[in-house]
Amino acid sequence: TLAPLTSERDLNHRLDAPEGRFVFKIANAADPHALTRFQNRALRHAGAADPALPIPRVIATLQGADDVVLPTGNLMRVLSWVEGAPLAGLPRTEAQGQGVATLGARLARALRGLDDPAADHVLQWDIRHAAKLRPLLPHVADPDLRALCTQVLDRFDAHVAPALPGLRWQVIHGDLNPHNILGDPATPDRVTGILDFGDMVRTPLVCDLAVAASYRIDPARPAESLAAFAAAWHAVDPLTPDERAVLVDLTAARMVTTVAITAFRAARYPENAAYILRNLPSARAGLSAFAALDPAAMHRALAAACP
Repeated sequence: TLAPLTSERDLNHRLDAPEGRFVFKIANAADPHALTRFQNRALRHAGAADPALPIPRVIATLQGADDVVLPTGNLMRVLSWVEGAPLAGLPRTEAQGQGVATLGARLARALRGLDDPAADHVLQWDIRHAAKLRPLLPHVADPDLRALCTQVLDRFDAHVAPALPGLRWQVIHGDLNPHNILGDPATPDRVTGILDFGDMVRTPLVCDLAVAASYRIDPARPAESLAAFAAAWHAVDPLTPDERAVLVDLTAARMVTTVAITAFRAARYPENAAYILRNLPSARAGLSAFAALDPAAMHRALAAACP
């Protein structure tokens, strides 16, 4: 039995069968087969590196392949089902945030060493390309929010972009947002899994932390919440001093990425605007909170939390 699941690009269904529950996926025809197969290899690599990691497993065909090419040219594949509900629909707690950071760091470690030609594709959501977002800013209707985005990109160009080549690079998940991370509805503190590996790319490792952190900032306590989140990640996969130095600006740049790309896409695809704009409110709140803080104070808080 198939039941449709939401998705931005692919055609996804829950598959209930006598053998259990799975995810049935038909990849978007616009995506090269190499990108989808990159996801398959990454899931197998991470699962082998950390067998207890709660991520989907690739279900092989009877012939041992990871996918099937349909007559339309689309790739079809089946993944294991990961139990839980998206964190976007669950109450937020500090313990849950710690769980997200811990699981994200475990996944980053498990992906280390993965080498695939498709990993070097250009992805608009990759924070290292934040400077290329400027042409999208006119689609941000709120002038105050647009001004905040411009300020963040100015800092990115001045302070972050020159430092990126010297950081650690590897394949990262790239989209650790609350719709892709699962928790236990009965115990929201407990994080149960990570989904959607469609935004993987080789980029500075700290970008994965910045993506995840951008969705966990408490606007009432921005410095403290970022420091606590980074400390939980650091405890599993320690940051270098250079990574710590760019984390604040990278986190803000991810918020700008969310604002700019979703504003642009919602204007182009109004029928899917509700789905596209689902992360905009948290990005707006985070940018406003960051703008009111002294960057030096935030860097001191990170240095104390991640020695």
